Amino acid sequence: MRINFTPQQLSAFLHLAATGSFSEAAQRQGVSQPALSRTIQQMEAMVGGRLFDRTTRKVALTPIGHELHRIAERLTAEFDSAASELARVVAGRSGRVTVAALPSIAAVLLPPAIAHFREGHPDVAVTILDGLSESVLEAVAQGRADLGLTIRPSPHATLTYRSLLADEFGLVCRADDDLAGEGPLPWSVFRNRPFIAMASTSSVRQMTDAAFLQAGLAIPPLFGCAFLGTTGNLVAAGLGITALPRLTLPLLGPCGLVWRRLEQPVMRRQMGIVTRTGRTLAPAALALHAALVLQGRRFEQRW
Repeated sequence: MRINFTPQQLSAFLHLAATGSFSEAAQRQGVSQPALSRTIQQMEAMVGGRLFDRTTRKVALTPIGHELHRIAERLTAEFDSAASELARVVAGRSGRVTVAALPSIAAVLLPPAIAHFREGHPDVAVTILDGLSESVLEAVAQGRADLGLTIRPSPHATLTYRSLLADEFGLVCRADDDLAGEGPLPWSVFRNRPFIAMASTSSVRQMTDAAFLQAGLAIPPLFGCAFLGTTGNLVAAGLGITALPRLTLPLLGPCGLVWRRLEQPVMRRQMGIVTRTGRTLAPAALALHAALVLQGRRFEQRW
């Protein structure tokens, strides 16, 4: 036999057990006395036995009623706790947000955004999935991530993109290099210098290849690094120069490198937030989304 009491029925039962009076329990429950009596009768029919012994002057729990009282108190407490937790989630004060991000954004833009977000949402857990652009898009499309931080993707039926900032490319060289001056440089500076390239699958490599194509340059790529730290240390060792977006500089390590804007052509990596089209974000995810938009504006103003 399965007994399914509603929270309202358990509340009525506990009020009657606490007061020993139908009239007082009905008042606490906010119902009429006949309505309370029907509720108790329905509960007794469900358990197949009396829950209260009734006299003209007193209402007292039966042995079955005592057993239900113990269970009802526990269930009511659990329900109240669950309802409270749901209220916290609805208010954005609890829950979990998962963010998939390119390493450059995960390391530079995301930390200050999370710090700002945590000021108003200290109990929300944030999970970070950092990886290449395709893995970021896949995580959002499959629902494994609430937000994705990556370059502007190709038109996608299941993804919505919002631009955050434009990450401009520049030359990266040693501080003692002849190229370590001020002002912009043309991409043709790579014609006679070893070019340290990122891996062919990276968004950075795709854009440097596009820049060389637009400039009419045939530049052989060296090394094909998967990690920015490797690229920075190769440059620091004097093995060549490279071209990287400004946002990646903190990931190069303490190499003392110089960044100079590149033009002819000017290359900007459009960075933004990807969400799943038609999927409603939880309040906490919406709050982190807003913090990321704010942080993106601050970075652009700083540049």
